Amino acid sequence: MRRWLPGLLLVSPSIILIAVFVYGLLGWNFKLAMTDKHDEIAEIPGNFVGLENFTSIWSEERWGLSVRHAIVFTVVFVGGALVLGWLLAFLMEKGIRAESGFRAVYLFPMAISFIATGVVWRWLMNSATGDQAVGLNRLFHYVGLDFLQWQWFRDPGWGMAAMAIPAIWQMSGYIMALFLAGFRGVPEELREAARVDGCSEWGVYRHVVLPMLRPVTLSALIILGHISLKVFDLVVAVSGKQIITDVPATFMWTAVYDSHDPAKGATIASYIVLSVAVFVVPYLIWDARKGKRS
Repeated sequence: MRRWLPGLLLVSPSIILIAVFVYGLLGWNFKLAMTDKHDEIAEIPGNFVGLENFTSIWSEERWGLSVRHAIVFTVVFVGGALVLGWLLAFLMEKGIRAESGFRAVYLFPMAISFIATGVVWRWLMNSATGDQAVGLNRLFHYVGLDFLQWQWFRDPGWGMAAMAIPAIWQMSGYIMALFLAGFRGVPEELREAARVDGCSEWGVYRHVVLPMLRPVTLSALIILGHISLKVFDLVVAVSGKQIITDVPATFMWTAVYDSHDPAKGATIASYIVLSVAVFVVPYLIWDARKGKRS
């Protein structure tokens, strides 16, 4: 008892707070999602309806649209941040001058909230064109590249892809730091051995460095994936609650606070939690098994 009781007493407040305010509220949310409480004014708690809300929501056109938008945003954001972060780390790993300064500049955007990022990029991605253009469209007009002017997030087809650009700008520096640490963690002896065996510089990265970066890549994928699936503040700051950029989190907000439907809002929140769990839970299982093997 002398060995484990002090440690248990030390972490017990955190355990209690997490149990109540994280898992307890998640349980309450799932319980509300399985009721017919579609009016927050009524005092009745709502009757149990099982998974009826989870199935009926798929018949709503707006829900299907928000899910498609979330998928497009996730694919572009995760792919773009991984590629740009890896490329920046690759260039930094070559030992450029003033590396610490560049590293700080690339990491600065992460210190900014998504709200502030959204406000700035809302101006940069203004959809006005020609003489009325501002932001990026104005820049394209100045340099004679008017054909690059775009509606950005107001584009009905690829608006969510444009919405991912601010998120890529903000998170690519952090992903660069992860990959750079991974690059620096590869022993130089392994690289030299591959070169002695006749590998080109690209072959060294392909057969030695990149396979050793799989844990870093997986961690980055988990981090970016769960951020993208529950994105809310960036979307609201850039475009507001518009259908053209609707995602599950904004749909949940309007369901609860505009439509006053707590059961539907809880259902959407449950789907968001489950989608994030698809990314996080397998990673936690893999990490636990890796810890046991080591």
